[in-house]
Amino acid sequence: MSSLTKGSYPLALDTALEKERLIQVIKDWSIAHGLAVRPPPAVASNDPEGILAINAPVTLFPSPFPKSCFEEAKAIQTTYNELYARISQDEEFLGEIVQEVAAGDEFIANLWNIHVRVKKEGYLQDLALGLFRSDYMVHQNSDVLQIKQVEFNTIASSFGGLSSQTSLLHKHLAQTEYPLLKEAIPPSTLDLPDNQSTKGLAVGLKAAFDAYGKSAIGHQTCVIFLVQGGERNVFDQRHLEYELQASQTPVFRLPFSDILARTSIADSPQRELLYRLPSNPSHVFEVAVVYLRAGYGPGDYPDTSAWEGRFQIERSRAITCPSVLTQLAGMKKVQQVLTDVATSSPPGSPQPPLARFIADEAKIAALKRTFTAIFPLDTSPAGLEARELAKDPQGCLLYVMKPQREGGGNNFYRSAIPAHLKTIPEEHWGSFILMELIMPPPLSNTILRAGKLEQGGVICELGVYGTCLWDQKRREILHNEESGYLLRTKGDQSEEGGVAAGFGCMDSVALV
Repeated sequence: MSSLTKGSYPLALDTALEKERLIQVIKDWSIAHGLAVRPPPAVASNDPEGILAINAPVTLFPSPFPKSCFEEAKAIQTTYNELYARISQDEEFLGEIVQEVAAGDEFIANLWNIHVRVKKEGYLQDLALGLFRSDYMVHQNSDVLQIKQVEFNTIASSFGGLSSQTSLLHKHLAQTEYPLLKEAIPPSTLDLPDNQSTKGLAVGLKAAFDAYGKSAIGHQTCVIFLVQGGERNVFDQRHLEYELQASQTPVFRLPFSDILARTSIADSPQRELLYRLPSNPSHVFEVAVVYLRAGYGPGDYPDTSAWEGRFQIERSRAITCPSVLTQLAGMKKVQQVLTDVATSSPPGSPQPPLARFIADEAKIAALKRTFTAIFPLDTSPAGLEARELAKDPQGCLLYVMKPQREGGGNNFYRSAIPAHLKTIPEEHWGSFILMELIMPPPLSNTILRAGKLEQGGVICELGVYGTCLWDQKRREILHNEESGYLLRTKGDQSEEGGVAAGFGCMDSVALV
């Protein structure tokens, strides 16, 4: 058995020259291929010339990942796409969940209010697009390895662009650099799967763009990337943007804060969304698709004008990715409710949540295999039990407490749970969920971050992308594909894993 299949690598890199050479090759390749991020403000402010980009943090070697788990995660993605498309179509189901968390979560309440306002006026676009990502960790129970879902992302599912580049980087190193190390890794021992995440996500956006059709009022149609100001993860987004432009699709970037300044609603019954170029306001495009890479957290809505901007997007004829309802489908509370089917229901009980959306028993069974235990923190019997666990200094050590948030850095782990609960009014505890921690097998790797090596134990999280286009009114799925993967890796002492948030790094899969 090779050192790779044991989850370790020739980490010593015995000579300084060997280490420096590998680091420099990675740096050069990364910048040449856009495996990069904007520097953090602290770095940029100390550089009078203005640093444009730095290498994205990345592992020196691809991390070993069980082939059976990898294939299972990819195979089930289209079922997850279907599930969340169906959930977004079920206003009653989502409304009940929003009601449970809204009292303690103003952000969720405001998102739901956008839907209520648009519904009152009347939706004009039946098509909805999801660029999803389902995140997993490998759970080790004795000698059995099984993927368990961490979360399902319905908005701003990032790193599709950088992920495909990381896979290419490791394939390049396998052919050119690893055989030169003192403890060489022969390329023939590495099973590095292809990763077409950039192309896959672009295909989903193009499917929506084509389905929108030609403008009825004589304008050229376009796709808008709705982004945050000062976006550090711009290069990841650019890979997807350029892939889409290669198919002759006009793409423009619009800061979330500029929605009302740069867009308007056409004076027509169909409420087309119009976009005016900042450099040439007389040149007007009709927006076919709005792809949100912002708007997933309260920070993007500092005032009422930001909420009015989101309302303007939602009430227009443009296909939004995601719609407000699809964004709400990604609430952690939805994930918790779905896992209720992991226990058997007594005869005569209400229809289990999964069966409400998925009719195929084999698909339901496959979904349930990926579930881990998640509990409410409400006043139901299960919620009251979970509250006791969360308050117990020992009982909490196997859990993470999550709010209804995306973007990383929002969760509370183990011993931090009881103290944080004390800062929250008890009537708001129901807006959180309590999730059993997934226990991955031990791995080792080396991370290159900001020019320095971090060597030791690591934890890997696999994300599988999916694209789905569906008709909300006719409940018909028009496009449904698995669209590549992401592997993020962090030190085994780190609890959060976000790359942009500074916790994790980019990685790729070596199948074992």
